Amino acid sequence: MSNRATGIGSMPGDDFEDSVQIVLGEVGDLPFLPELPERGASGSMVGRTLGLINDLGSDLQPAGWRLTDAPGADQRRARSLLAQDLDTVEELTSGRAATFKVQVVGPWTLAATVERPRGDKVLADHGARRDLAQALAEGVREHVATVRRRLDGAAVVVQLDEPALPAVLAGAIPTASGFSRHRSVTAADCAATVQWLDDAIVTSGATSVVHCCAADVPFAVLRETSVGAVSFDLSLLTRQEYDDVAGWIDAGRDVWPAIVPSVEPEGRAPSEADLTRRLLTWWSALGFSEGASIPDCTVTPTCGLAGASPGWARQALNLSERVARNLSAEPA
Repeated sequence: MSNRATGIGSMPGDDFEDSVQIVLGEVGDLPFLPELPERGASGSMVGRTLGLINDLGSDLQPAGWRLTDAPGADQRRARSLLAQDLDTVEELTSGRAATFKVQVVGPWTLAATVERPRGDKVLADHGARRDLAQALAEGVREHVATVRRRLDGAAVVVQLDEPALPAVLAGAIPTASGFSRHRSVTAADCAATVQWLDDAIVTSGATSVVHCCAADVPFAVLRETSVGAVSFDLSLLTRQEYDDVAGWIDAGRDVWPAIVPSVEPEGRAPSEADLTRRLLTWWSALGFSEGASIPDCTVTPTCGLAGASPGWARQALNLSERVARNLSAEPA
């Protein structure tokens, strides 16, 4: 793998075709399936993920998504919207995408977000969260097969979005009342559930990356799985975590440092030279000098771009691509 760039997933606005055109134009080596939250809950990352699951019903309630006995109208809409979106991607790529990335909410963030039929989060019920994770794994297998078929056998990267993973491990997810917290999950249970998803991804012929845009990314837990890469916000990484990242790289895993602001900064925006220097400085701090010793990586914005202006969303993807090219051009 050479240095490349991609986006995290979400884009501003509600015009899916326009978003795909931007993605294809700005991150040619690793385009991704955009998520457009402005289209409503069925188009958000949670709604889209629940739309992949056929073995469990869900619907949107006033308090959020909840498991139900049968698929509700919102889940059915999510499935329909995804099918329409894949029609658009298939038409616009016309077999030109050698590699394509899709995003799904990871099992722990999904369990910390979705409610059981009788209320409170799936996270509170060991059996319910196991059933949800296994249903998600099966949905991911089918999704990868569909994407590969539609895109003429393109290589597929599946991104597991796990922004709530550190909070799940720390026992920091609030209960429905808001006056208490769900008990923490053990590192072993966490790793085992992520492994179910990674097994599904790998056996379907795809590769995996876990994205966590929160602080305290659990590198040690993820090292107990076969996940191939971790995506993280470089600005949230502490010096104490550098050893964890170095160990991850030494174990042959890939890193996706997120360095481009996901919303336009006030004042002067960073240039590609600024961002390239920042990334090279970070690599140096990890013990990799400039040149051939620097591992290949995937450069991204710090988070999804749903909150950005359309102009900045395009610029953020373009900056990511140019920084990746600059890294590839570093002299040996």
